[in-house]
Amino acid sequence: MPGLYLHIPFCKQACHYCNFHFSTSLKLKTPLLDALRQEIYLQRNYLQGAPLESIYLGGGTPSLLETAELTALFESIRQHFPLEDGAEITLEANPDDISLEKLRDWKNYTPINRLSIGIQSFSEEDLLWMHRAHNAREARICLDLALETGFDNLTVDLIYGAPTTSDAQWRENLRTVLDAGVPHLSCYSLTVEEGTALAHSVRKGQAPPADEQKSARQLDWLMAETARCGYEHYEISNFALPGRYARHNSNYWTGAHYLGIGPSAHSFNGVSRQWNVANNAGYIRAIEAGQIPFEIETLTPAQRYNEYVMTGLRTQWGCEEKRIQALGEPMAGYFFSEIQALIAAGKVEKTAEKYRLTREGKFLADRIASDLFWVANV
Repeated sequence: MPGLYLHIPFCKQACHYCNFHFSTSLKLKTPLLDALRQEIYLQRNYLQGAPLESIYLGGGTPSLLETAELTALFESIRQHFPLEDGAEITLEANPDDISLEKLRDWKNYTPINRLSIGIQSFSEEDLLWMHRAHNAREARICLDLALETGFDNLTVDLIYGAPTTSDAQWRENLRTVLDAGVPHLSCYSLTVEEGTALAHSVRKGQAPPADEQKSARQLDWLMAETARCGYEHYEISNFALPGRYARHNSNYWTGAHYLGIGPSAHSFNGVSRQWNVANNAGYIRAIEAGQIPFEIETLTPAQRYNEYVMTGLRTQWGCEEKRIQALGEPMAGYFFSEIQALIAAGKVEKTAEKYRLTREGKFLADRIASDLFWVANV
């Protein structure tokens, strides 16, 4: 079943490490929300009438929106897309936006049934270094408030490997969410992305480059502790209690179709991939003129192979032998030839006609996928 993603491109302030599309000015918020509802109408046939299994409001910071603004978006979705019973409906939220009043409004007046909370750390030093809008107290309180109002379907984002995140602090961050009984964790190694404030600081010598040894050490602890507590490491950055996988994100990794609404949002229909312009004013102008401002790319066989290898190896389900064969030559032959050395090195294992990363291989996931890419005539 397909999913629907809505990009809400507004934030209170810019985190130093973030390279997503957003604006810290809210002056275009009203016309942009009008444009989102119009694009929902314009794209109503993209998924060919298939019921939505998931809706995900990301950004940016969707929790900045007023309840009335959220309900208007959901009403537009209901008008133009069928919704599967029990669909997963996720709102990304920052701790500084979470209050009892907002949580009760989300619970009572919207169909939101899952929260993705961008905590990142419970350390004041970490949060200041990251330039987050919330503080350590808000990071701790928001979990209690969410659970108190019945939002037990939670995921929490954490970042490891930051210069200010000691091993002891990383253990405390992880222990805090595990003790709270959060059923799903998304944990990301700090990376220096081009175009971010962090990348500028690193180039100027004002911040240290990413510490790969620290990140590997903290990832090792993360894998060990979540496994001890019964979590499944079902994707490189994602850990869930049994049956509590993120349905929306799992669709991305397993090749399901999805529609993205809003500036910079991506869509995929199995044949082509398209993405909207990453400019709020340009997006609004185009939508007001009845046009969707997107670029499109029809995937070649080599691109479909590379994407399947990249996403498949990131998950516990791995790459299926039959699907690799179905992608055709010469890619399949190259995969089966190259994978043997990785199996011999203990980085990949083959079980039940599937290839997946071993624990050791997970430390090198991107490099292994890159080694298996077919680059000729892509």
